[in-house]
Amino acid sequence: MDKQTEIEAAVFRRLLAHLDNRKDVQNIDLMILAGFCRNCFSKWTVAEAEKLGVEIDMDTAREQIYGMPYSEWQEKYQLPATEEQMAKFNALNKHK
Repeated sequence: MDKQTEIEAAVFRRLLAHLDNRKDVQNIDLMILAGFCRNCFSKWTVAEAEKLGVEIDMDTAREQIYGMPYSEWQEKYQLPATEEQMAKFNALNKHK
């Protein structure tokens, strides 16, 4: 692995650690503000692995991103989206 790839991998691990420390930040909030969330990272992991000929299923990818099974993360940390959050999310997605 070249230095650039090592740096990028370290930055990604740091981002995941940051998100892990901010479980209060809900995926819906990330989607509204940044247009991606933890689930997007999971989908991107599966897609990029596929490009490299590596098979990773969505459950495995989610566990890598969330640091635990997704169902456990949902039970412990995911709150229902509020009406306000859904309205913002839907308004943003109308323009796509």
